[in-house]
Amino acid sequence: MEKAAIIHYPADHFVYPINEKTLHIRIQTKKNDISEVILIHGDQYLWSDGKWQYEETEMIKSGTDGIHDYWHVFIEPNYRRSRYGFKLKSGEDELILTEKGFYTLAPADSGYYFNFPYIHAKEVFKAPSWVKDTVWYQIFPERFANGNPDNDPEGALPWGAADPSPTNFFGGDFEGVMEHLDYLQDLGITGIYFTPVFKAFSNHKYDTIDYLEIDPQFGTKETLKKLVKECHKRNIRVMLDAVFNHSGYYFPPFQDVLKNGENSKYKEWFHPHSFPLKGGEFPNYETFAFVEQMPKLNTANPDVKEYLLKVAKYWIEEFNIDGWRLDVANEVDHQFWREFRQAVKSLKPDLYILGEIWHNSMPWLRGDQFDAVMNYPFTTNLLNLVAKKSITGTDFANNMTAEIHRYPANVYEAAFNLVGSHDTPRILTECEGDKNKVKLIYTILFTFMGAPCIYYGDEVGISGDMDPGCRKCMEWDEAKQDRNLFSHIQKLIKLRREEKMLANEGHFEFFQTDGNLVAYRKYTESKTIVIVANPTAESGEFTLPFNMKGVKITNLLSGEEFAAEADRLIIKLDGFGYDILSFPSSFNKI
Repeated sequence: MEKAAIIHYPADHFVYPINEKTLHIRIQTKKNDISEVILIHGDQYLWSDGKWQYEETEMIKSGTDGIHDYWHVFIEPNYRRSRYGFKLKSGEDELILTEKGFYTLAPADSGYYFNFPYIHAKEVFKAPSWVKDTVWYQIFPERFANGNPDNDPEGALPWGAADPSPTNFFGGDFEGVMEHLDYLQDLGITGIYFTPVFKAFSNHKYDTIDYLEIDPQFGTKETLKKLVKECHKRNIRVMLDAVFNHSGYYFPPFQDVLKNGENSKYKEWFHPHSFPLKGGEFPNYETFAFVEQMPKLNTANPDVKEYLLKVAKYWIEEFNIDGWRLDVANEVDHQFWREFRQAVKSLKPDLYILGEIWHNSMPWLRGDQFDAVMNYPFTTNLLNLVAKKSITGTDFANNMTAEIHRYPANVYEAAFNLVGSHDTPRILTECEGDKNKVKLIYTILFTFMGAPCIYYGDEVGISGDMDPGCRKCMEWDEAKQDRNLFSHIQKLIKLRREEKMLANEGHFEFFQTDGNLVAYRKYTESKTIVIVANPTAESGEFTLPFNMKGVKITNLLSGEEFAAEADRLIIKLDGFGYDILSFPSSFNKI
């Protein structure tokens, strides 16, 4: 067996408490190299006749990524602590893996084995329980709806009268959102994520001037309070966007540094390289990217930290918001986020903390910082599969299996899954106008693990290239909306609400297919739901790997019920087709 490919270390996604009594343990091996993995485990203090007392539990193969196989098991240590190792079998070969290396026989001393010292209740990763059932809707406030022309910024254009640009305004505001809450409720939305709403210079508001004031073009603090209350009446949560990595150019402390240079009392709030401060292509002070209008804040500075934590708590205490989305979260120091979590969770324990991170995010998801991150690896793989056709169904399954196994299971179910945002081209544009592809993408989005999010207007077929093209005014003329696409997404949301297994209950597993199709299941001991998707223009078919004869099957999309007449059930799909089938788990593998 390939020893170099056998990977386990006693931390993070390889071993962690799934709840206060249960450990989830994983190991990674070379694909098709190991035929069986057995966990050796026991309490390190239980000895008899000079030997450590342990038991053995068979591990289950939880997936493959084309290079590695992944194995897992759940155990409930009697005393909430465990020493453990692995018995690996490949043909006639058998090896024992412990923390101290490989052995042909299981060491009799528990000190040789991996150690999970104790399951502490406070160290169990717990995202807010409501998140996994939430369907999010991202609103770019300047472009959603203009409910009060009286607070329009100077020079605001008539709604939708021009293409979006980095500098134009159309007057979107909170009153406009309130006017359309019934629309969102009808769609099935249960969470709104607002991009920044605080006083700022630009139309996107990521260049904050005052973190404690609402931008006048959106309304007043009283308007926001009313909006949050109206959302809560409809069981819709509200998440605001915190831009703590950088401020705006006109943030008063930065203006003070521009004016007074080295003599400014705020110079330690930022990262100047020299004085006087100079912008341009490469500013002599640190910024978001190289954008001179967005000077980077020094979040290690005690005064900056005090100010920003005050901001974080203020909008919870005064407005009862339900979540913070954290912009450019990976460029802020970890200690700040630890203190941020303690501050906001002390006020509202079930507040959702969502980080904007586009890469592997395990360092932020150990329970001491964020509840979730924006799941851009999912976005990339789904668009590559359907819109760009650059990967196959097998590639998608392999890539996502690897991605899922990079995180604890209770972390992944709270992930924020999206297929478009204010930072990406519109999904319809990515699909080159093919709405069958868009429907397929949303079918996968709403049946996958994690909490799905719709970018405003995508549900009615708005198109647009990368920023600023993706920031068009919302289309409110129903005659110009794609109501068929709206109904498809509405139906998927309803299914997800009614069938909790589509909203992160049960286990998840990909099936092997012919390479073109994607097939996966959500399952418990009593029920199985199979999702099959065809990301190609040609028809395809998938045979369920179960003995299905006589099993009652429900097509969740059509409502049709039928019983399989043969041992094998073949699912036939047209190009860009999909099916969602539900049946009891009382089947036998063929």
